[in-house]
Amino acid sequence: MKSLFNTEAHKEIVSRIDQLSESSKRQWGKMEVGQMLHHCQYPLKISLGRHNPNNKPNFILKVMGKFFKKSLYNDKLWRKGLPTAKGLKVVDDKNFDEEKKVLVGLINDFHKEKGKKEWDPHPVFGTFTPKQWGQMQYKHLDHHLRQFGV
Repeated sequence: MKSLFNTEAHKEIVSRIDQLSESSKRQWGKMEVGQMLHHCQYPLKISLGRHNPNNKPNFILKVMGKFFKKSLYNDKLWRKGLPTAKGLKVVDDKNFDEEKKVLVGLINDFHKEKGKKEWDPHPVFGTFTPKQWGQMQYKHLDHHLRQFGV
């Protein structure tokens, strides 16, 4: 699995985001392109300690999270139309240019942390290694960029 900590994968993701436009159409799901760009910011903000989800996971969600944890960073692509966690859904309209700028900034900030050894646990999935954090971020962005055909 590629990692957002890898320079080539980082450049690839930013290049794919640059291929998007305000008129990019989704191939599955409900989000428009600006909403997707906003949604993709959440996992990066969580990993960088800039977003603490309001909804604390209950015991059942934490158990389910541990069951699905490996799928976040393994080599298998996520299927189209996976449900979005309630606290990470974006339903209001978003400005494409603003959301793109913020997302690329977060991607760059995350990539700069490639030497970081200690990461705070994820609020649902718990502890990840630095390698797993990088793979998970790449996989999430790749999933949504494929959603919009880039």
